[in-house]
Amino acid sequence: MSDSKNSTAKKYNNIKLAFSIGESILSFVLILSFVLLGYSSELAEYLSSAVSNSYLQFLLFVIITGFVGAVIFAPFNYYTGFYLEHKYELSNQTFVKWILEGAKGLLVSSVIGLPLLLVFFWVINTFGHLWWLVFAIILFLFSVVLAQIVPIIILPIFYKVTPLEDEGLKERIIKLSKEAGMKVQNVFKFDMSKNTKKANAAFTGLGKTKRIILGDTLLENFDNDQIETVLAHEFGHYRHNHIVKNIFIGTFFSFVTFYLMAVLYELSLPWFGFKSISQIDAIPLLTLWAMLIGIIQSPISNIISRKFEYQADEYAVKSTNKKKAFVSTLDKLTDQNLGDREPHPFVEWFFYRHPSIKNRVKYIERL
Repeated sequence: MSDSKNSTAKKYNNIKLAFSIGESILSFVLILSFVLLGYSSELAEYLSSAVSNSYLQFLLFVIITGFVGAVIFAPFNYYTGFYLEHKYELSNQTFVKWILEGAKGLLVSSVIGLPLLLVFFWVINTFGHLWWLVFAIILFLFSVVLAQIVPIIILPIFYKVTPLEDEGLKERIIKLSKEAGMKVQNVFKFDMSKNTKKANAAFTGLGKTKRIILGDTLLENFDNDQIETVLAHEFGHYRHNHIVKNIFIGTFFSFVTFYLMAVLYELSLPWFGFKSISQIDAIPLLTLWAMLIGIIQSPISNIISRKFEYQADEYAVKSTNKKKAFVSTLDKLTDQNLGDREPHPFVEWFFYRHPSIKNRVKYIERL
């Protein structure tokens, strides 16, 4: 990547990071103000006078606050999700298609998220102080089911998923999968180019729904050796049991997070004049505590994630014996996806789930 391209990439990533941090701070301030200024209680009182069923009250509370939040952050989402992607020539979407994709995403997340929120409200009303334990268990079971249905139900809603037509490449991939101890019946591609010029590949699903999916942008811009190393990296995650480990690590963090949220939530109720953990107008406090706990948890989980990425990189190099091809692939992907080659060390430590390409290449060259 040339100096000018690298400068452009750094500017792009810094803008996105600044907006992400800004949105998080603004969200925290708005939610805190919503509670402190009494608007949360006023909304809950209005809903209780208009609707008798507490679950419907809670659902309407969530929908109304969510809608107001969406309106407030619409300019942020437009700038980072549409304007910036077009300014840096990364998006293939028209404004109408961007709106439609967003609406589709909102619909899918509502179908999944709203029933889950109702389950949460039932749990907090039924199990009292132990709500965090029960809900963490439910969330774990839900995440396992969700991981299984994503490739066969959710992904096709957003992309056209078809079997890979290149038989030679498919044979290479299936051979790699067998060496990694993974049974793969077919390899799929999806029309990533309908939204973006970025390229990617992934291993998704659990059990019988395991899928290897390749973005058409990857297939069009990379040769078979390069694609092979990308998939070898994904198989490296499987070989090192990262999928299972991530489930258990995520579950552990989930239980710890919900426990801390429950303790701090109950502790802070009197600060704001609330008396019960199941008060609808008090529940926004849970979001505030989740955000604060996330600040501590995020860099820890990112450290683990980066370690897994290094292990998968090592597997990719050793299983294919194509170090140069893999390095060139990382270089090309960084260029195509406009990645920051050398972020500030603190930014990489705190925010990055993948190591920067500079550190990845250093690690690979030492192998």
